[in-house]
Amino acid sequence: MVCHGFKGGIGTASRVTDSTDSTDSYVVGVLVQANHGARSRFTVNGVPVGVAIDADTVPTPQVPDLLPGAEGGGSIIVVVATDAPLLPHQCQRLAQRAGLGIARTGGAGEHGSGDLIVAFATGNRIVGSDYGSAPPAVQRLDMLSDAFIDPLFHATIEATEEAIVNALVAAETMTGRDDVTAHSLPHPLLVDTLDAHGLCSPGES
Repeated sequence: MVCHGFKGGIGTASRVTDSTDSTDSYVVGVLVQANHGARSRFTVNGVPVGVAIDADTVPTPQVPDLLPGAEGGGSIIVVVATDAPLLPHQCQRLAQRAGLGIARTGGAGEHGSGDLIVAFATGNRIVGSDYGSAPPAVQRLDMLSDAFIDPLFHATIEATEEAIVNALVAAETMTGRDDVTAHSLPHPLLVDTLDAHGLCSPGES
């Protein structure tokens, strides 16, 4: 797995929405398999990290027979889960927002990218779903009003962005097929780059 020219892989993150007089608080969790993105486009919280930590500083994997301009291909898989009472069409809308989180890190869904995003909700439990129990003729479901769904959208975007960054931070340098080496994102250089833009203090990781 190569993500923005660094070693990628699995990453997770989550958010909890605020409760209001009309709605409860809900959890949105995101899991990504990050294998996408060009180094030059990589950003963290708006900071052009991929420009600061370029291929001259940390080499990108030298893949044999890679077509010119094909950097950034690959695929990212995103799974979004929430305990909010959403119906399938609302889950589809949630999945669409994960694409905005990918974009916030510089992902562009390049031509060679086979991105896959799914979302599901656990806010409803089907009566009679236990083995051997008799279901009713009509099931009753709750649905969060669309007027209150925006916080879930925001949570999905933020958690997707952070899950990608977490995948990069957790990954370790690896040499794989054809002796291609994917270098990990150096934590000290990441901290220095963010600190230069006033986003963290020296020593934070």
